[in-house]
Amino acid sequence: MTSPEAPRNNPPEQDASEFSSTNDPRWKQTIARFSDYASAQAAVDRLADAGFAVERVAIVGLDVRVVEHVLGRLTGGKAALRGAAAGAWFGLLLGLLFGLFAPGFGWLAIVIISVASGAVWGALLYFLGHLATGGRRDFDSLETLEAGHYEVQVEAPYAAEAARLLADQTAHPGD
Repeated sequence: MTSPEAPRNNPPEQDASEFSSTNDPRWKQTIARFSDYASAQAAVDRLADAGFAVERVAIVGLDVRVVEHVLGRLTGGKAALRGAAAGAWFGLLLGLLFGLFAPGFGWLAIVIISVASGAVWGALLYFLGHLATGGRRDFDSLETLEAGHYEVQVEAPYAAEAARLLADQTAHPGD
């Protein structure tokens, strides 16, 4: 965590009533900057604990980038297994829905047939989809958005109070 810094993004020299929305980024001031989201979230939590009106606060992620984490090789078998699982869930949903209208214990047979059919069709469709790529993407991955750093921003008329509360709690962590 870095210490709270001097506010930036000074608001225009106008009365607050002249602004139609406080979502205007020129109307916010940065009171602290952090290298990770958890620290920024903890700072807002400290403001909430101090009784500050946190609806006037925003956590802004800057230097955002897309990161793709490669999880492993994707084979035809893995694609078929994934498809079977997805199809089974869809089949379960349909089986339960149609089973509501079946007399007696006939609903159980409908559910079992729907799950099995969904698994077979899901496996087939996912496998064919994998084959259709022609080996151009034979890996499994997960895309995430990550920010380089995070700023805690507060509406300008309340920024000084928020910065003071945050500095007081940083100086007296036991309170």
